[in-house]
Amino acid sequence: MTAAVDPSPVDLSGLPPYVLALRERIGYLPEDQVERVLRAFLLGAHAHAGQARNSGEPYITHPVAVASILAELGLDAETIIAAILHDTLEDTALSRDALAGEFGEVVAELVDGVTKLDKMRFGSRQEADVESFRKMLLAMARDLRVILIKLADRLHNMRTLGAKESQSRRRIARETLEIYAPIAQRLGMNKFKAELQDLGFRALYPDRYRVISERIRAAIGNRREAMGRIESALSARLAEEQLQSRVVGRIKSPWSIYSKMRGEHKSFAQLMDVYGFRVVVDSAMSCYMALGAVHALYKPVDRRFKDFIAISKANGYQSLHTVLLGPFGAPIEVQIRTAEMDSVAERGVAAHWAYKTDSGPANSAQVRAREWLSSLADNSVGTVSSSEFIEAVKIDLFPDEVYLFTPRGDILSLPRNATVLDFAYAVHTDVGDHAVAARVDKKLLPLRSKLESGQLVEIITAPSAVPNPAWLESVVTGKARTAIRQYLKHLQHEDAVDFGSRMLDRALDALGRSSLDGIPVAVLDQFLETSKLKRLEELLSDIALGNRMPDVVASQLLAARGDLVGEVSLASPHAHEKIRISGAERGVLSFANCCHPLPGDDIVGYLSSGKGIVVHREECPNVVELRKSPERCVAIEWAREVKGDYRAQLRIEVINRPGVLATVATAIAAADSNIENVEYVERDASAATLLFSMEVSSRKHLADVIRRVRRTGTVSGVYRYPL
Repeated sequence: MTAAVDPSPVDLSGLPPYVLALRERIGYLPEDQVERVLRAFLLGAHAHAGQARNSGEPYITHPVAVASILAELGLDAETIIAAILHDTLEDTALSRDALAGEFGEVVAELVDGVTKLDKMRFGSRQEADVESFRKMLLAMARDLRVILIKLADRLHNMRTLGAKESQSRRRIARETLEIYAPIAQRLGMNKFKAELQDLGFRALYPDRYRVISERIRAAIGNRREAMGRIESALSARLAEEQLQSRVVGRIKSPWSIYSKMRGEHKSFAQLMDVYGFRVVVDSAMSCYMALGAVHALYKPVDRRFKDFIAISKANGYQSLHTVLLGPFGAPIEVQIRTAEMDSVAERGVAAHWAYKTDSGPANSAQVRAREWLSSLADNSVGTVSSSEFIEAVKIDLFPDEVYLFTPRGDILSLPRNATVLDFAYAVHTDVGDHAVAARVDKKLLPLRSKLESGQLVEIITAPSAVPNPAWLESVVTGKARTAIRQYLKHLQHEDAVDFGSRMLDRALDALGRSSLDGIPVAVLDQFLETSKLKRLEELLSDIALGNRMPDVVASQLLAARGDLVGEVSLASPHAHEKIRISGAERGVLSFANCCHPLPGDDIVGYLSSGKGIVVHREECPNVVELRKSPERCVAIEWAREVKGDYRAQLRIEVINRPGVLATVATAIAAADSNIENVEYVERDASAATLLFSMEVSSRKHLADVIRRVRRTGTVSGVYRYPL
């Protein structure tokens, strides 16, 4: 279908009332842009002719309503036009080329972006199609207006959800609460977020919504006089200080009440026994003056003040928050902000829309959103797995920030429970990769230490320090997790290529023929092509990771070379040599939790598909079962020089008396072993059995730990576990 829009001015007399209402709302646009919007309606109405919504209304009423929601935010003409036409590519015969020819490539890109989002269906955030979710977030990174149209589309669908059947209502409501409302919040669009949450709550839990709404109405009715008196007192006090202000009482929403009742285990009465007010003044300086005025009127509650003006939230939100002791024995929550901050708090990235950098300064929410989306795009480039990408995004979507200072006085915002390592990677990837410790408020702390708001953090680095897999358990930010995984994957690839080469050489040697160097290049190239591998490194990595058996590959290579493998009568004298490991090959080696092998133990390797070689002790009970697959067993032994620390467990039987746990722990620490975990296995009045998990460098080191524990005089038995 091609666009066929009359170029003459649109006849207003023939337009339906809802389009005339839209025309009024876009009065902020130049007249020529208003004319373009009306032409978009004519094209959309023509394309959707004969289509109807579930409610029976003409389908075109929905995209016009979406455009009206965006017009209330003052968005540009391209966004309004794209909103009117956002369903045409998917649901009508209108082509993308025709759309671009009539309204330009920008509009066509926006409509195309929203169309791709419309195809996505999410059961919940946890069950989301992660690849689709990834595409949605990256579409936002390319052009933020795509998600603004989608949020407005979702808001109108939620307002008209009653026409859907029950199962669809619940699915859409859950998707709204778990996907779209949090995105609106992350973009600072609190007005959108609040309405999406309440509409979602009403559709998903209608009975709970009704009960809480009725109780809110009853509570407000009983408190109306008290709220009026507090509002008057606040207004009068601010006027005395000659501050121009607007004071508005705030009412908690049903979803907010329900979430806090469930999450904070509070009763309805506890949550409603709080008065909330917003004070809007004319400047940031006036905010602080207003804070002094309200603190002089009512006594502030200790440690309940937050300055989100000096340190804004991750979504650009700015305001002063304080809690006062009111005249009626209930706390008063007060937010103080400027009119500009109030607009950004309500509309976020859509406040004072400035899409082009030269059309005016972006507001704080727009700046923060672009920084966030830019980091998402960067993370996506370095993240192979969609699930890893979404794991990182979920943390960024639902933040509860801590604010930290660098030695230069810069402020970094990180999610709650962020560690020193998260901070290091937030400064720079190179700083994170080489971090060894930190000075936090001038105290030396390890990398896994959790940070608290207001702390001054200085990262200590060393050129020799590199990431290790344990770091993944100590970080919460997506940037840190992605950077560590990237390094480990690179390390794993290098280790896998080296280890795979040694395994294939050994397999070829065992067949009495040659090493890999003895295979002609032409034979090797043909084998790689047949196996659909681009490089030799991929083959070697596959072998080390257990995806291909070295014996099978060796036989295939020799057969391709023309050797009659079956006629080999004498094995190579090196066929039974073991592959030596130093422990540094952590990219392809892992150590079995069933037996915790240590340097000095007799060991055997087992090729586990996708994981590489899992190392077991020879006397491990599971080895009997593993040897039933001899093609997966790898003959390995420890090298003379071994690196790193290894997990070990001790089962310690003690006399049950006060302080015994501390005594044993001190003895273990004195042997330079780091305790990872301790638990009581058995316990009665006279005796107890403890299971200590710790890190040691070798079997000899573990023996030293055992000797020190025995010398405490409080133990009756110390055993390596499992035996």
